[in-house]
Amino acid sequence: MRTVYLNGDYVAEQDAKVSIFDRGFMFGDGIYEVTAVIDGQLIDFPGHMQRLRRSLGEIGMTMPLDEDGLARIHHHLIEDNALREGLVYLQVTRGTQDRNFLYPSTDTPQTLVLYTQAKAVIDSPLAKRGLTLISVPDLRWQRSDIKTTQLLYACMAKEMAKAEGADDAWLVRDGAVTEGSSNNAFIVTRDGAVVTRELSRALLPGITRGVLLDLIERDGLRLEERPFTLEEAYAAAEAFVTSSTSFVYPVVNLDGRAIGNGSPGPITQRLRQRYIDRVHDLIH
Repeated sequence: MRTVYLNGDYVAEQDAKVSIFDRGFMFGDGIYEVTAVIDGQLIDFPGHMQRLRRSLGEIGMTMPLDEDGLARIHHHLIEDNALREGLVYLQVTRGTQDRNFLYPSTDTPQTLVLYTQAKAVIDSPLAKRGLTLISVPDLRWQRSDIKTTQLLYACMAKEMAKAEGADDAWLVRDGAVTEGSSNNAFIVTRDGAVVTRELSRALLPGITRGVLLDLIERDGLRLEERPFTLEEAYAAAEAFVTSSTSFVYPVVNLDGRAIGNGSPGPITQRLRQRYIDRVHDLIH
């Protein structure tokens, strides 16, 4: 039975209760972060805390605890739940009030929830076979750079992919891919350039994305931060996605069209290994 954290207490998951008047429940008025855990150690935790602070600030909220306090909770849950590999999920909402579109007073206590989830991140079947994707219109709101708990369209996109026998979806706006439903999107051109969209309000500033850009440049690869079209993706030599709970996953098919030769490409595989090597260096 998992132990979870709720508003200052460590409780059994079945005993964790949040009010029906919580603004996260009523309005999706909250921010979340997901940090990978490998060998019982948090990966890139400072980056996640920096993004948490930024996302909260963008919607007028403050950090519920300082970084050290949040780190202690993460480590407590990892130890208590004997988590070796997987993730820690953190969610902060604006708290509880009677239904009102206006924000509550600033002295309203926030709701803070954390829990662990076991998942194979390193030895993942999807990393070996690659993802099949579909493309769908990007119909989200215009602040996709904020890691809000309002993920309804991401859920819809994943359901659309499932209905077509695919693993996930890439979102397309104004003719260009913005990102995946829960990851950042990359292609590798026929002449070896790695292309991903530059940061803006249209996409999430992925922590894994940021680390991988540094690894790409260290590896001597040409990096292009710019929008790319579906046609460019169809014609690409390789494609892949990045996220904190997948690191780097190859994309082998998009809209029924094989990417490259239809199997994980060498540059993608090399970058995934570079990322894993970096993780091992951090924790050992």
